[in-house]
Amino acid sequence: MNWDGRADEDHIKRERAKARELKASQWWKQQIGPGLCHHCGGKFDKKELTMDHLIPVARGGRSVKSNVVPACRACNQTRGHKLDVERAFESLPSDVVTSRTDEGDDEV
Repeated sequence: MNWDGRADEDHIKRERAKARELKASQWWKQQIGPGLCHHCGGKFDKKELTMDHLIPVARGGRSVKSNVVPACRACNQTRGHKLDVERAFESLPSDVVTSRTDEGDDEV
């Protein structure tokens, strides 16, 4: 892991190779069989679904069954290297997102 939270190139290469193996497995074929995107719930042809890492490989995630889900291209590309919680936080209205100091530190 680099100082900026990004995984090193060796990790990324290793995990991408594992992802290719996982994609060829019967388990993955069962995952994409229903044709549902994990993120938006949309129905797609299984050829249109991609393998999305919940914890991105670039952020240290691994290519294991518990970390990959079927996703449509649009959802996968929109996520980029972000975690679901980061995307959820970004979607909150700005008036909801306040710092602790804004919550009434009037008491001295």
